[in-house]
Amino acid sequence: MYAVIGAGPMGLACARNLQKQGIAFTGFELHSDVGGLWDIDNPHSTMYDTAHLISSKRMTEFVEFPMKESVAQYPSHHELRSYFRDFVDHFGLREHYEFNTRVVKVEPAGNQWQVTTEHDGQQQTRTFDGVMIANGTLHTPNMPSLPGEFDGELMHSADYRSPEVFRDKRVLIVGCGNSGADIAVDAVHHARSVDMSLRRGYYFLPKFLNGKPIDTIGGKLKMPRPIKQRMDAALIRLVMGKPSDYGLPDPDYRMYESHPVINSLILHHLGHGDIRPRRSIDRVEGKTVHFSDGESGEYDLILMATGYLLDYPFIDRSHLNWPEHLDAPQLYLNMMHPEYDNLFLMGMIEATGLGWEGRNQQARLAALYIREQQNGSSAANELRQRKKERSGERLDGGYNYIQLARMAYYVNKDEYLETLAGHIATLEPDHSKG
Repeated sequence: MYAVIGAGPMGLACARNLQKQGIAFTGFELHSDVGGLWDIDNPHSTMYDTAHLISSKRMTEFVEFPMKESVAQYPSHHELRSYFRDFVDHFGLREHYEFNTRVVKVEPAGNQWQVTTEHDGQQQTRTFDGVMIANGTLHTPNMPSLPGEFDGELMHSADYRSPEVFRDKRVLIVGCGNSGADIAVDAVHHARSVDMSLRRGYYFLPKFLNGKPIDTIGGKLKMPRPIKQRMDAALIRLVMGKPSDYGLPDPDYRMYESHPVINSLILHHLGHGDIRPRRSIDRVEGKTVHFSDGESGEYDLILMATGYLLDYPFIDRSHLNWPEHLDAPQLYLNMMHPEYDNLFLMGMIEATGLGWEGRNQQARLAALYIREQQNGSSAANELRQRKKERSGERLDGGYNYIQLARMAYYVNKDEYLETLAGHIATLEPDHSKG
Protein backbone atom coordinates (compact mmCIF):
# COMPACT_ATOMS: atom_id res chain seq x y z
CA MET A 1 0.00 0.00 0.00
CA TYR A 2 1.33 3.44 -1.02
CA ALA A 3 0.39 6.85 0.32
CA VAL A 4 -0.26 9.69 -2.16
CA ILE A 5 -0.15 13.17 -0.65
CA GLY A 6 -2.21 15.69 -2.59
CA ALA A 7 -5.11 15.70 -5.06
CA GLY A 8 -3.98 18.39 -7.47
CA PRO A 9 -2.95 17.46 -11.02
CA MET A 10 0.28 15.78 -9.88
CA GLY A 11 -1.39 13.81 -7.12
CA LEU A 12 -4.11 12.65 -9.51
CA ALA A 13 -1.48 11.59 -12.04
CA CYS A 14 0.20 9.52 -9.31
CA ALA A 15 -3.11 7.95 -8.29
CA ARG A 16 -4.02 7.09 -11.87
CA ASN A 17 -0.67 5.47 -12.63
CA LEU A 18 -0.64 3.43 -9.44
CA GLN A 19 -4.14 2.31 -10.36
CA LYS A 20 -2.94 1.24 -13.83
CA GLN A 21 -0.17 -0.87 -12.33
CA GLY A 22 -2.44 -2.51 -9.78
CA ILE A 23 -0.62 -0.92 -6.83
CA ALA A 24 -2.88 -0.26 -3.85
CA PHE A 25 -2.83 3.29 -2.51
CA THR A 26 -4.56 5.76 -0.23
CA GLY A 27 -4.63 9.44 -1.13
CA PHE A 28 -4.70 12.31 1.36
CA GLU A 29 -6.04 15.75 0.52
CA LEU A 30 -6.26 18.76 2.81
CA HIS A 31 -9.32 20.16 0.99
CA SER A 32 -12.78 18.63 0.60
CA ASP A 33 -12.33 17.86 -3.11
CA VAL A 34 -9.78 17.46 -5.87
CA GLY A 35 -8.08 20.12 -7.98
CA GLY A 36 -5.44 21.53 -5.64
CA LEU A 37 -4.75 25.20 -6.21
CA TRP A 38 -7.08 25.20 -9.24
CA ASP A 39 -10.06 25.00 -6.88
CA ILE A 40 -10.45 28.61 -5.78
CA ASP A 41 -12.77 27.48 -2.98
CA ASN A 42 -9.90 25.55 -1.47
CA PRO A 43 -8.80 27.76 1.46
CA HIS A 44 -5.21 26.77 0.72
CA SER A 45 -5.44 27.76 -2.95
CA THR A 46 -3.38 30.67 -4.27
CA MET A 47 -5.79 31.14 -7.19
CA TYR A 48 -7.42 34.48 -8.09
CA ASP A 49 -10.73 35.28 -9.81
CA THR A 50 -9.31 36.08 -13.26
CA ALA A 51 -6.70 33.31 -13.42
CA HIS A 52 -6.33 31.20 -16.56
CA LEU A 53 -3.79 28.66 -17.77
CA ILE A 54 -0.71 30.20 -19.36
CA SER A 55 -0.34 27.12 -21.57
CA SER A 56 -3.04 26.04 -24.00
CA LYS A 57 -5.39 23.19 -23.16
CA ARG A 58 -4.04 20.77 -25.79
CA MET A 59 -0.48 21.28 -24.58
CA THR A 60 -1.48 20.88 -20.93
CA GLU A 61 -4.17 18.17 -20.67
CA PHE A 62 -3.69 14.51 -19.81
CA VAL A 63 -3.48 12.67 -23.13
CA GLU A 64 -5.84 9.88 -22.05
CA PHE A 65 -8.44 12.40 -20.86
CA PRO A 66 -8.65 15.35 -23.28
CA MET A 67 -10.46 18.52 -22.31
CA LYS A 68 -13.84 19.07 -23.94
CA GLU A 69 -14.01 21.00 -27.20
CA SER A 70 -16.18 23.56 -25.43
CA VAL A 71 -13.34 24.43 -23.05
CA ALA A 72 -11.49 27.63 -23.95
CA GLN A 73 -8.02 27.48 -25.51
CA TYR A 74 -6.67 28.94 -22.25
CA PRO A 75 -9.11 27.59 -19.64
CA SER A 76 -10.17 29.43 -16.52
CA HIS A 77 -9.71 27.93 -13.07
CA HIS A 78 -13.44 27.16 -13.04
CA GLU A 79 -13.10 25.00 -16.16
CA LEU A 80 -10.04 23.27 -14.75
CA ARG A 81 -11.73 22.45 -11.46
CA SER A 82 -14.50 20.75 -13.42
CA TYR A 83 -11.91 18.94 -15.53
CA PHE A 84 -10.18 17.42 -12.50
CA ARG A 85 -13.46 16.41 -10.90
CA ASP A 86 -14.51 14.72 -14.14
CA PHE A 87 -11.11 13.01 -14.30
CA VAL A 88 -11.36 11.36 -10.87
CA ASP A 89 -14.96 10.33 -11.43
CA HIS A 90 -14.20 8.86 -14.85
CA PHE A 91 -11.34 6.70 -13.56
CA GLY A 92 -12.86 5.90 -10.17
CA LEU A 93 -10.13 7.57 -8.13
CA ARG A 94 -12.25 9.52 -5.65
CA GLU A 95 -12.95 6.46 -3.52
CA HIS A 96 -9.23 6.07 -2.83
CA TYR A 97 -8.89 9.52 -1.23
CA GLU A 98 -9.40 10.71 2.32
CA PHE A 99 -10.44 14.37 2.10
CA ASN A 100 -10.24 17.12 4.71
CA THR A 101 -7.17 15.30 5.94
CA ARG A 102 -3.86 16.91 6.80
CA VAL A 103 -0.59 14.99 6.60
CA VAL A 104 1.21 15.86 9.83
CA LYS A 105 4.34 13.75 9.62
CA VAL A 106 6.11 11.34 7.29
CA GLU A 107 9.06 9.36 8.67
CA PRO A 108 10.86 6.12 7.86
CA ALA A 109 10.00 2.95 9.73
CA GLY A 110 12.51 0.29 8.75
CA ASN A 111 11.90 -0.37 5.06
CA GLN A 112 8.49 1.31 5.21
CA TRP A 113 7.10 4.74 6.05
CA GLN A 114 4.88 5.94 8.87
CA VAL A 115 2.38 8.58 7.85
CA THR A 116 0.55 10.54 10.54
CA THR A 117 -2.63 12.30 9.43
CA GLU A 118 -5.20 14.52 11.11
CA HIS A 119 -8.94 14.58 10.39
CA ASP A 120 -11.52 16.43 12.51
CA GLY A 121 -8.89 17.00 15.18
CA GLN A 122 -8.06 13.30 15.46
CA GLN A 123 -4.62 12.01 14.53
CA GLN A 124 -3.90 8.60 13.08
CA THR A 125 -0.57 6.94 12.25
CA ARG A 126 -0.39 4.26 9.57
CA THR A 127 2.43 2.34 7.95
CA PHE A 128 2.83 2.32 4.16
CA ASP A 129 5.13 0.50 1.77
CA GLY A 130 6.01 3.81 0.19
CA VAL A 131 5.05 7.46 -0.22
CA MET A 132 4.49 9.72 -3.22
CA ILE A 133 4.63 13.37 -2.15
CA ALA A 134 2.58 15.51 -4.54
CA ASN A 135 1.39 18.47 -2.49
CA GLY A 136 2.55 21.07 -5.02
CA THR A 137 5.15 23.81 -5.24
CA LEU A 138 3.00 26.96 -5.21
CA HIS A 139 1.58 27.20 -1.69
CA THR A 140 4.30 28.81 0.49
CA PRO A 141 4.88 32.46 -0.48
CA ASN A 142 8.35 33.87 -0.94
CA MET A 143 7.93 37.12 0.98
CA PRO A 144 11.17 39.13 0.98
CA SER A 145 11.39 41.88 3.58
CA LEU A 146 11.19 45.48 2.44
CA PRO A 147 14.13 47.81 3.15
CA GLY A 148 12.26 49.96 5.66
CA GLU A 149 8.80 50.30 7.19
CA PHE A 150 5.76 50.58 4.93
CA ASP A 151 2.72 52.30 6.45
CA GLY A 152 0.25 51.09 3.83
CA GLU A 153 -1.18 47.68 3.05
CA LEU A 154 1.31 44.91 2.22
CA MET A 155 0.25 41.62 0.66
CA HIS A 156 1.61 38.71 -1.37
CA SER A 157 0.06 37.55 -4.63
CA ALA A 158 -0.82 34.29 -2.83
CA ASP A 159 -3.46 36.23 -0.87
CA TYR A 160 -4.89 38.04 -3.90
CA ARG A 161 -8.40 37.02 -5.03
CA SER A 162 -10.29 39.97 -6.48
CA PRO A 163 -9.25 43.29 -8.06
CA GLU A 164 -11.68 45.04 -5.70
CA VAL A 165 -8.79 45.14 -3.25
CA PHE A 166 -7.19 47.78 -5.50
CA ARG A 167 -10.17 50.13 -5.79
CA ASP A 168 -9.09 53.80 -5.67
CA LYS A 169 -5.65 52.90 -4.30
CA ARG A 170 -2.15 53.78 -5.45
CA VAL A 171 -0.70 50.34 -6.12
CA LEU A 172 2.87 49.09 -6.48
CA ILE A 173 3.36 45.55 -7.78
CA VAL A 174 6.80 44.06 -7.11
CA GLY A 175 7.80 41.43 -9.66
CA CYS A 176 6.51 40.56 -13.10
CA GLY A 177 6.16 36.82 -13.41
CA ASN A 178 3.00 35.43 -14.94
CA SER A 179 0.90 36.07 -11.82
CA GLY A 180 2.35 39.55 -11.34
CA ALA A 181 1.53 40.48 -14.94
CA ASP A 182 -2.03 39.12 -14.64
CA ILE A 183 -2.64 41.01 -11.41
CA ALA A 184 -1.22 44.26 -12.78
CA VAL A 185 -3.67 44.06 -15.68
CA ASP A 186 -6.50 43.47 -13.19
CA ALA A 187 -5.40 46.44 -11.12
CA VAL A 188 -5.49 48.85 -14.05
CA HIS A 189 -9.29 48.77 -14.11
CA HIS A 190 -9.76 49.49 -10.41
CA ALA A 191 -6.78 51.30 -8.92
CA ARG A 192 -6.07 55.02 -8.86
CA SER A 193 -2.61 54.26 -10.23
CA VAL A 194 -0.51 51.15 -10.91
CA ASP A 195 3.28 50.99 -10.83
CA MET A 196 5.43 47.90 -11.28
CA SER A 197 8.91 47.44 -9.81
CA LEU A 198 11.35 45.07 -11.55
CA ARG A 199 14.89 44.04 -10.69
CA ARG A 200 15.54 42.27 -13.97
CA GLY A 201 14.10 41.89 -17.43
CA TYR A 202 11.70 39.27 -18.79
CA TYR A 203 10.86 37.83 -22.18
CA PHE A 204 7.20 38.53 -22.97
CA LEU A 205 5.27 36.21 -25.28
CA PRO A 206 1.72 36.60 -26.62
CA LYS A 207 -0.81 33.87 -25.93
CA PHE A 208 -1.83 33.81 -29.58
CA LEU A 209 0.18 34.12 -32.78
CA ASN A 210 -1.68 34.18 -36.09
CA GLY A 211 -4.81 33.05 -34.25
CA LYS A 212 -3.22 29.96 -32.72
CA PRO A 213 -1.98 29.35 -29.16
CA ILE A 214 1.70 30.20 -29.24
CA ASP A 215 2.77 26.95 -27.56
CA THR A 216 1.26 24.94 -30.45
CA ILE A 217 3.42 26.70 -33.06
CA GLY A 218 6.75 25.23 -34.12
CA GLY A 219 8.50 22.36 -32.40
CA LYS A 220 8.47 20.05 -35.42
CA LEU A 221 11.82 21.32 -36.69
CA LYS A 222 14.54 20.58 -34.15
CA MET A 223 17.28 23.18 -34.12
CA PRO A 224 20.53 23.40 -32.15
CA ARG A 225 19.93 25.19 -28.87
CA PRO A 226 21.90 28.40 -29.62
CA ILE A 227 20.18 28.83 -32.99
CA LYS A 228 16.73 28.26 -31.49
CA GLN A 229 17.43 30.80 -28.76
CA ARG A 230 18.51 33.44 -31.26
CA MET A 231 15.74 32.78 -33.79
CA ASP A 232 12.91 32.68 -31.24
CA ALA A 233 14.20 35.81 -29.51
CA ALA A 234 14.34 37.60 -32.89
CA LEU A 235 10.77 36.50 -33.70
CA ILE A 236 9.48 37.76 -30.37
CA ARG A 237 11.25 41.10 -30.84
CA LEU A 238 9.59 41.38 -34.26
CA VAL A 239 6.13 40.63 -32.87
CA MET A 240 6.29 42.25 -29.43
CA GLY A 241 9.25 44.63 -29.53
CA LYS A 242 11.84 44.81 -26.76
CA PRO A 243 10.87 45.28 -23.10
CA SER A 244 12.85 48.52 -23.10
CA ASP A 245 10.44 49.85 -25.74
CA TYR A 246 7.88 49.86 -22.93
CA GLY A 247 10.18 51.25 -20.23
CA LEU A 248 11.11 47.86 -18.77
CA PRO A 249 14.64 46.48 -18.41
CA ASP A 250 15.73 44.10 -21.16
CA PRO A 251 16.68 40.57 -20.04
CA ASP A 252 20.34 40.09 -19.16
CA TYR A 253 20.10 36.41 -20.14
CA ARG A 254 19.19 34.49 -23.27
CA MET A 255 15.79 33.22 -24.33
CA TYR A 256 14.55 30.17 -22.36
CA GLU A 257 17.11 30.64 -19.56
CA SER A 258 14.20 31.69 -17.37
CA HIS A 259 10.47 31.09 -17.62
CA PRO A 260 8.91 33.64 -20.03
CA VAL A 261 5.87 35.75 -19.24
CA ILE A 262 2.94 34.68 -21.42
CA ASN A 263 1.01 37.92 -21.45
CA SER A 264 0.81 40.66 -24.08
CA LEU A 265 -1.80 42.75 -22.21
CA ILE A 266 0.84 43.90 -19.71
CA LEU A 267 2.77 45.50 -22.59
CA HIS A 268 -0.43 47.01 -23.95
CA HIS A 269 -1.10 48.77 -20.66
CA LEU A 270 2.52 49.83 -20.24
CA GLY A 271 2.42 51.33 -23.73
CA HIS A 272 -0.76 53.23 -22.90
CA GLY A 273 0.60 54.59 -19.63
CA ASP A 274 -1.85 52.60 -17.51
CA ILE A 275 1.08 50.96 -15.73
CA ARG A 276 4.25 52.85 -14.87
CA PRO A 277 7.52 50.87 -14.87
CA ARG A 278 9.78 51.33 -11.87
CA ARG A 279 13.24 50.08 -11.03
CA SER A 280 14.12 47.97 -7.98
CA ILE A 281 13.24 49.25 -4.50
CA ASP A 282 16.04 51.07 -2.66
CA ARG A 283 14.22 51.93 0.56
CA VAL A 284 10.75 52.46 2.02
CA GLU A 285 9.71 55.32 4.34
CA GLY A 286 6.07 55.43 5.41
CA LYS A 287 4.09 55.37 2.18
CA THR A 288 7.03 56.60 0.11
CA VAL A 289 9.03 54.08 -1.90
CA HIS A 290 12.43 55.14 -3.21
CA PHE A 291 13.76 53.32 -6.27
CA SER A 292 17.29 52.53 -7.37
CA ASP A 293 17.24 55.18 -10.14
CA GLY A 294 16.58 57.97 -7.61
CA GLU A 295 12.86 58.30 -8.35
CA SER A 296 10.14 57.78 -5.74
CA GLY A 297 6.41 57.24 -5.48
CA GLU A 298 3.56 57.26 -2.95
CA TYR A 299 1.56 54.06 -2.47
CA ASP A 300 -1.37 52.76 -0.48
CA LEU A 301 -0.80 49.07 -1.28
CA ILE A 302 2.26 47.04 -2.21
CA LEU A 303 1.63 43.58 -3.69
CA MET A 304 4.63 41.24 -3.72
CA ALA A 305 4.47 39.00 -6.81
CA THR A 306 7.69 37.34 -5.71
CA GLY A 307 6.88 33.69 -6.20
CA TYR A 308 6.95 30.70 -3.90
CA LEU A 309 9.35 28.55 -1.90
CA LEU A 310 9.47 24.78 -1.90
CA ASP A 311 7.95 23.54 1.33
CA TYR A 312 7.33 20.01 2.60
CA PRO A 313 6.62 20.70 6.28
CA PHE A 314 5.63 17.13 7.18
CA ILE A 315 8.97 15.49 6.37
CA ASP A 316 12.51 16.24 7.52
CA ARG A 317 14.75 17.78 4.83
CA SER A 318 17.31 15.05 5.41
CA HIS A 319 14.84 12.47 4.05
CA LEU A 320 14.60 14.49 0.82
CA ASN A 321 18.35 14.79 0.27
CA TRP A 322 17.96 18.52 0.67
CA PRO A 323 21.05 20.32 1.98
CA GLU A 324 20.35 23.52 3.93
CA HIS A 325 22.35 25.69 1.51
CA LEU A 326 20.45 24.61 -1.61
CA ASP A 327 17.07 25.78 -2.91
CA ALA A 328 15.76 22.31 -3.86
CA PRO A 329 16.20 18.62 -2.95
CA GLN A 330 18.89 16.79 -4.90
CA LEU A 331 17.03 13.95 -6.57
CA TYR A 332 17.32 11.98 -9.79
CA LEU A 333 14.87 13.33 -12.37
CA ASN A 334 13.77 15.74 -9.62
CA MET A 335 11.79 12.88 -8.08
CA MET A 336 13.85 9.83 -7.01
CA HIS A 337 15.86 9.71 -3.80
CA PRO A 338 19.39 8.27 -4.14
CA GLU A 339 18.88 5.87 -1.22
CA TYR A 340 15.16 5.43 -0.59
CA ASP A 341 13.53 3.25 -3.24
CA ASN A 342 10.00 3.86 -1.97
CA LEU A 343 9.92 7.64 -1.58
CA PHE A 344 9.08 9.90 -4.53
CA LEU A 345 8.87 13.68 -4.61
CA MET A 346 6.43 14.24 -7.44
CA GLY A 347 5.84 17.47 -9.36
CA MET A 348 8.95 19.30 -8.18
CA ILE A 349 9.65 20.23 -11.74
CA GLU A 350 9.15 23.19 -14.05
CA ALA A 351 9.81 23.38 -17.77
CA THR A 352 8.41 25.45 -20.60
CA GLY A 353 5.77 23.34 -22.34
CA LEU A 354 5.91 20.32 -20.02
CA GLY A 355 2.18 20.40 -19.23
CA TRP A 356 0.37 17.89 -17.07
CA GLU A 357 1.07 15.08 -19.51
CA GLY A 358 4.79 15.56 -18.86
CA ARG A 359 4.13 15.20 -15.17
CA ASN A 360 1.93 12.20 -15.94
CA GLN A 361 4.92 10.55 -17.59
CA GLN A 362 6.89 11.24 -14.42
CA ALA A 363 4.21 9.41 -12.43
CA ARG A 364 4.16 6.63 -15.00
CA LEU A 365 7.87 6.02 -14.49
CA ALA A 366 7.52 6.02 -10.70
CA ALA A 367 4.65 3.51 -10.80
CA LEU A 368 6.52 1.22 -13.21
CA TYR A 369 9.61 1.40 -11.01
CA ILE A 370 7.57 0.39 -7.96
CA ARG A 371 6.04 -2.55 -9.80
CA GLU A 372 9.30 -3.74 -11.32
CA GLN A 373 11.04 -3.54 -7.97
CA GLN A 374 8.37 -5.90 -6.67
CA ASN A 375 9.05 -8.16 -9.67
CA GLY A 376 12.80 -8.06 -9.05
CA SER A 377 13.54 -6.99 -12.63
CA SER A 378 17.02 -6.19 -13.83
CA ALA A 379 15.74 -2.92 -15.32
CA ALA A 380 14.63 -1.76 -11.88
CA ASN A 381 18.03 -2.66 -10.45
CA GLU A 382 19.74 -0.66 -13.20
CA LEU A 383 17.56 2.37 -12.48
CA ARG A 384 18.25 2.01 -8.75
CA GLN A 385 21.99 2.25 -9.44
CA ARG A 386 21.56 5.17 -11.82
CA LYS A 387 19.59 7.27 -9.35
CA LYS A 388 22.30 6.74 -6.75
CA GLU A 389 25.01 7.88 -9.13
CA ARG A 390 23.19 10.83 -10.69
CA SER A 391 21.20 12.32 -7.85
CA GLY A 392 20.81 16.07 -8.33
CA GLU A 393 21.83 15.96 -11.99
CA ARG A 394 20.34 18.89 -13.95
CA LEU A 395 18.69 17.94 -17.23
CA ASP A 396 19.02 21.45 -18.58
CA GLY A 397 19.57 20.68 -22.26
CA GLY A 398 22.63 22.94 -22.21
CA TYR A 399 20.63 26.02 -21.16
CA ASN A 400 22.29 28.32 -18.65
CA TYR A 401 19.36 28.87 -16.32
CA ILE A 402 19.55 31.98 -14.18
CA GLN A 403 20.42 31.47 -10.52
CA LEU A 404 17.13 31.93 -8.74
CA ALA A 405 15.32 29.75 -6.20
CA ARG A 406 12.41 29.23 -8.60
CA MET A 407 14.80 27.96 -11.26
CA ALA A 408 16.46 25.41 -8.96
CA TYR A 409 14.13 22.66 -10.19
CA TYR A 410 13.75 23.87 -13.79
CA VAL A 411 14.60 21.42 -16.59
CA ASN A 412 14.63 21.32 -20.36
CA LYS A 413 11.42 19.69 -21.54
CA ASP A 414 12.92 17.73 -24.44
CA GLU A 415 15.84 16.28 -22.50
CA TYR A 416 13.66 15.50 -19.50
CA LEU A 417 10.95 13.73 -21.49
CA GLU A 418 13.51 11.78 -23.53
CA THR A 419 15.16 10.55 -20.34
CA LEU A 420 11.80 9.57 -18.85
CA ALA A 421 10.85 7.74 -22.05
CA GLY A 422 14.10 5.81 -22.06
CA HIS A 423 13.58 4.54 -18.52
CA ILE A 424 9.91 3.78 -19.16
CA ALA A 425 10.82 1.69 -22.20
CA THR A 426 13.19 -0.48 -20.17
CA LEU A 427 10.61 -1.02 -17.44
CA GLU A 428 7.65 -1.90 -19.67
CA PRO A 429 6.72 -5.61 -19.65
CA ASP A 430 7.98 -6.30 -23.16
CA HIS A 431 11.41 -5.13 -22.25
CA SER A 432 11.75 -6.40 -18.71
CA LYS A 433 14.22 -9.19 -18.10
CA GLY A 434 13.08 -9.90 -14.59
